[in-house]
Parts: sequence; C-alpha cells; structure tokens
Amino acid sequence: MRVGRKPGGKCQCRTVGSLLMATTPAPAKDRSFVRTLLRLWPYVRPVRGRLLTAAFVAILASCVGLVIPLVLKWMVDGPIAGRDPAGVWLGALYLLLLGFAEALLFGLRRWLVARPLSRVEASMRAALYRHLQRLPVSFHDRWASGQLLSRGTTDLMLLRMFLAFPLTFLLVNGVTILVGVIIMLAQDWTLGLVILGPAVPLLVTCVVFEKRYATAARRAQDQVGDLTTVVEESVLGIRIIKGFGRHRSQARAFRELSQRLRGTELRKARLLATIWGVIVTLPEVAIGAALVVGVVQVADGALSAGTLVAFLSTALALRWPVESIGFLLAMTQEAATATERYFEVMDEKAEETDPVPGAAPADPDDRGLRFHDVTFRYPDAPPGSPPVLHHIDLHVRPGESMALVGTTGSGKTTLTALVPRLYEVTSGRITLDGVDITALPRETLRAKVAVAFEEPTLFSASVGDNVLMGAGDTADPAAVERALAVAQADFVHALPQGTGTQVGEQGLSLSGGQRQRLALARAVVGQPEFLVLDDPLSALDVHTEAAVEAALRQVLADTTALIVAHRPSTVLLADRVALLSGGRIAAVGTHHELLRSNAEYAHLMSGAESGEQEEAR
Repeated sequence: MRVGRKPGGKCQCRTVGSLLMATTPAPAKDRSFVRTLLRLWPYVRPVRGRLLTAAFVAILASCVGLVIPLVLKWMVDGPIAGRDPAGVWLGALYLLLLGFAEALLFGLRRWLVARPLSRVEASMRAALYRHLQRLPVSFHDRWASGQLLSRGTTDLMLLRMFLAFPLTFLLVNGVTILVGVIIMLAQDWTLGLVILGPAVPLLVTCVVFEKRYATAARRAQDQVGDLTTVVEESVLGIRIIKGFGRHRSQARAFRELSQRLRGTELRKARLLATIWGVIVTLPEVAIGAALVVGVVQVADGALSAGTLVAFLSTALALRWPVESIGFLLAMTQEAATATERYFEVMDEKAEETDPVPGAAPADPDDRGLRFHDVTFRYPDAPPGSPPVLHHIDLHVRPGESMALVGTTGSGKTTLTALVPRLYEVTSGRITLDGVDITALPRETLRAKVAVAFEEPTLFSASVGDNVLMGAGDTADPAAVERALAVAQADFVHALPQGTGTQVGEQGLSLSGGQRQRLALARAVVGQPEFLVLDDPLSALDVHTEAAVEAALRQVLADTTALIVAHRPSTVLLADRVALLSGGRIAAVGTHHELLRSNAEYAHLMSGAESGEQEEAR
C-alpha cells in the first residue's frame, strides 16, 4: 500500500497493482548500448589514466599467457625430442616464471582499478542525489521512491562492476583472441582456418542475444525498483497495514511481484544458458576438428609435434576469452540498462536557480503578497482538462494575515504551494513586495518565505536539527527555544536528550500533534518575511491549539501570512478571510462580514464549529 498526496493535497491509498501501473517510468527509446555507455565518460574521465594502465597491464598479462604455448613448442621439438633433461628443466623454469608474471600482472590490474572505480561510483551517487534535490516537486509526484532508490544503489553497483571487469576484459579478450589467432595462423594456416570456422555463427548468436537480453535486463531492473518501492512503503506504512489487518494481502501482493521478477530473471538465465551453450560447443568442435587434422599432418610428416602442441595449447588458451563473451555481453547489457535508467533521472530538467528572464519589473507601490490573475494546471494533467485554479486575484497586505478557506479539493494547498514556487503558475504572476517571484533566485525566495504543511515531515536527525532546517545558515540555539515556545512544543524538554534527541524515521516515534508543532517551529524559527501555513494546527486538540494560537499571534504581527484554515479558531487568527470555491476566489472579507454575507462560508464555518464542539466534549 502506498500513501501519497493527490494534486490539491488530499491523501490517497494505492494498492500494489495500481502502484506498478502508475510509478514505473516508461523505458527510453531503443539506442545502441555503446552510445548509452559512452555517456559515462564524464565520470570516468578523471580516472582514465589508471583504467587505461589497468587495461594495458591486463593485455600484457594475457599476451604473457600466449607465450606459454611457444615455450611448449620449443620444449617438445627441442629438449624433449633430443632427450635433453637440462633443457626440459630450463623450459619448466620458463613456464613457472611466465605463470608467475601472468598472475602478478592480473593482481596489479585489480589493484589499479579498485580505488578509482569506487570514486566513480561515489561521484555518480553524489551527482544523482544533488540532482534529485534540485528537481521540481512535479517530478517527485510522478516517480516512486523505490525506483529512485534502486537507481542510486543497485544500478550504480552494476556500473561499478561493469567498469571493473567487463569494460576491461571486452578489450583484453578481444586483443587476446586477435593475437592468439595470428599466432595460430603463423603456426599453420590450414589449422587456423579450421579454428575460425565457428566465427560467423558466433557473431550472429551474439547479435541476437544482445537484443533479447537488453529487453529482459530492462524489465528486471524496473521490477527491482517496483519491489523496492513496495518494501519501503510497507515498512513506512506498517501502522496502517497492521491497523487494518492487511498483512496477508500485502504479503500476497509482494509474492506476486517477486514471482514476476523471478520469471524475468529465469528468462535472463535461459538466454545466457543458450548463448553459453553455443559459445562453448562451437569452439570445442573446432578444436576437436583441428586435433584430427593436425594429427594426420603430423603422421604425414607435414607438421611437427611441437607445432601441433603449440597450436592446440594456444587454442585452449583462447577458450576462456571466447567462452566469457556470453556473460561479458550480459553484464554489459545490464550496465547499459543501468546507465539508461540513471540518465533518465539526470536528464530531467532541474529547477532554475537564477531569476527567470523577462519577469515583470518590481512595483514599489505593490507591497505584501499578491496573486495577479493566476491560473494553474498540473504539468502532467491530461490535455484539455480544466485548471485547478482559475484567475486568482488576491492581495495580502504588508503585515496582514489572510486565512484561506474552502471545501476539500478546492485548491487551497495548491495555491499555497505556488508561493515558494514548488509549482510554477500556468499563467499570471505572484509578487512579493512588488517583485515577481520568478525574478528572484529560488534560494532568495525561499529564504523570504517559510512554509508549514498539514502533513509534517521530519527527518532522521535531532529535534534541534529538524527545527533549524527553517533557519538557513543562521543556526542559533536561542532561536530554537523561541520557536519551540511559539509552537507550544515544550514536550521536547521531556525527551531523553531534549532538543538533541534523535527523531526516528519520519518522526513516527512522535504523535501527529507533536510532529505538527515541530513543523510549525521550523517555519517560524527563521523569522521569515512571509509565512505560508497549510492548516498547521489540524492535529492539535482544542486546548493546545488555543495556546499555540495565542503565541502565534505575536509572530503574525511581524510578518505577512497566508494561512489555510478549516477551524473557526484558526480563521480568527487572520485579519481577513478569502473563500476559495471551485478553484476561484469567491469572496474576501473579515470573518464576521463573510458570515453575514456569504452562505457558502457560513455553511463551512457552521460545520467546523459543530466539529469543534464534538471534539471538545
């Protein structure tokens, strides 16, 4: 089950089935896996020297291994044929030294790549995290958290493995096969042609395998992302699952996803088994045929025994480079898919940090917070769908508090999200003290505007650190105490380490009212010029709410505030009230004026008052 927010701020619960349909991004268009992998170059470039050195060392090690058959040829045709024990011992020493050199060179290659590749993975993960922080809220509305998590963990692990092994050995094995074929042709060209016989079928098999495996690899990695999402959200929503007794249905849904992933992995295994069977069988048949032809030539005196031994030893030495093609291609395809998935996120356009060119000039006479003919439609809304907000004209005067009231789904939360530019207006503009918010750098805008949401989010940090997130770089412990006092969050001092107490994941160790008060403290700690509160007291009991409101009045006296309100007591905090109905401003006035003149507002408030009375009993 996934608990999320619909556009407009309403909560929703989605089952696993609908989650898969809604959160798995569409695969990118088909492209060459080589072109896809080349996108890694900016990250690899800083360590290219060590990687190239490692590749050269590995090629040298493979070539050292190909010298061994030539030593065998010398031993068979020389000391062994001439019955020279000293020569045999010398040849054995040569073989021992060559084997030791080969092992040493491969060990050196591993040492050369270990540190730089961990640096590449770390830099890519850091770049992904930085980019995620700069992506607009509309992006995070579309993407499931598990899909993003799998890209930052599993996919980057696959890329590190690819850079450590397949990338190097595709080159090394290619060079090894080329050098080995040249050596075999130099020994005897007829036997060389016999060995090269399976080359064409092998190439055709690899091409077919590459296309089919790419599809299966992409599907598997997307399914891992879906599975990660379900696990993560099941853990975060464990209270809901247990509270409604849904653990069996969740386990069943998880099992179905796991079976689907298992089926995809089995398809990958079948494809890999098929290509490996072909790659292993054809060279073995060719070596067998070369052995028969070579023995006949030795019997006829056309070929020396040493040459045949050297030829067959070289062919056997090439078995591993040839047989490894299958799983090297598989790992390369998985790396290409991981690269594609990584850059699906990195290619998303980040929020512009600089002012938008062409923004309206400042008007010094237009003070406070003002909406000028603002219309908004969600970016992913179907074409032709009606906007969420229609031609909003609203002026919150300097130092004034404006309450925003309306039925559920009227667009209140959406309107407040436009002020800090969590979403961009579709048309119209919003100004702060006469300055178009698009003319301000986002960092400057968000330093001026503080927000507190109805559903507070706390991080796995101390209470003090959570509150100080609203203070920018001005980390003042005294400011934390003032903010906690405004939010009536004295319960913090009863915690084991006070403000230094670590808050668990999403603050679930605290009650809803406690989380909401900490979120309110976070909003007021930086003494912002503009304050946007989205029903910040909804989880409080009426007595605590009254205490918070009394303290909050002092804060509101020094700031310009827009407050989403449902309770009459919260509305009374404001100087004026705006009624939002059907995405439009239906009326603006004081609480008492609207009670007398607007039936819809009176109906909303009468229902809210009844609810408060029931809650107080």
